[in-house]
Amino acid sequence: MIPSILLFLLLQFPPAGAWPERLNPAYEAAVAFAIANESTADPNLEIAHYQSFGREPFGDGIGPFKERGPATGLIIRDGVVVAKWGDPDRVDMTFSVTKSFLSATVGLAYDRGLIPDIHEPAHTRMAPIHLYDPFPRSRADRVGEPMMLDLFGTPHNRTITWDHLLRQTSDWEGTLWGKPDWADRPERDIRTDLTRERRSAGSVYEYNDVRVNVLALAALNVWRRPLPEVLKTHLMDPIGASATWRWTGYDNSWVIIDGSLMQAVGGGGHWGGGMMLSAADMARYGWLMAHDGVWNGRRVISSQWLAWSAAPGSANAEYGYMNWFIRADGGIAHLGNGTNVVYVHPGRKIVVVARWIRNDQLDTFLKMVLEVR
Repeated sequence: MIPSILLFLLLQFPPAGAWPERLNPAYEAAVAFAIANESTADPNLEIAHYQSFGREPFGDGIGPFKERGPATGLIIRDGVVVAKWGDPDRVDMTFSVTKSFLSATVGLAYDRGLIPDIHEPAHTRMAPIHLYDPFPRSRADRVGEPMMLDLFGTPHNRTITWDHLLRQTSDWEGTLWGKPDWADRPERDIRTDLTRERRSAGSVYEYNDVRVNVLALAALNVWRRPLPEVLKTHLMDPIGASATWRWTGYDNSWVIIDGSLMQAVGGGGHWGGGMMLSAADMARYGWLMAHDGVWNGRRVISSQWLAWSAAPGSANAEYGYMNWFIRADGGIAHLGNGTNVVYVHPGRKIVVVARWIRNDQLDTFLKMVLEVR
């Protein structure tokens, strides 16, 4: 016989492979609602991109896209799957849910002393970045041009801290991977973006994927290891995630660090790429967050980091570290386009993963889930 305490832990923290199930008919209405309100966007996510973000200036896709599956999800309560629909093991793009995994890699760097102070200017830990060019021009054609990338070389950018980057309040200026900072969700009159004065770092919240990618490259420069490798070793393997997830960057986001070629990953699927994983693996991440970063007695990420992640910023009371959306119902939503969501309610030990649900119906769906007692 399995000792009762071991059985309890197995239920609370399932080993790799599967969650224990005890499907509850009380959730059937919420499941039916999620299925009935599946996203109407084109399942071919490259086509969907060019119908939305692709219309932006410099909006061309530069990373891989993947055709999505059907409306899918899981509801975990007290360590048991109480509802499921669609195909929870299918690997799909997660768009901005990727940001939550990115901020976790920065948290893992903090926990190991690689970033000792989140309020220090990020430039103090930056080495010059050698961009990989597979088709270099003659040196004679570019004498005097910069040969290394300095992410934080301008006077404004040198004031930006890790905290500013994580809270999306940096107002970083520049171009990265062929995308100017102003090209993400630009003003109707582009001249407004091109001529405005920079806002003081920390003063204004702006959701901006170019700046998210700046954080990803800065984190790579600190770790000196590919971020997917960091995430696998220090977070995904300890929580029993599958071997099917991938985290990709862009066709042109290659750098050379310590003589090794590495791809800087993206912080979402805005131009393709980002985290591609199953609803089951998303649920494991959510379950880790529901237990304050501890998995089966092992601390994976520090309580301090998660406290900062869940704390509202002064520029946006509904946003912590990326991509932690603070909800009035007591939960945290890790949100991505699609809509993809990992919803975590630590107090009630509930985790909800919903994929490809209409964004305007998400609140109603979550309310239906929370009404089940």
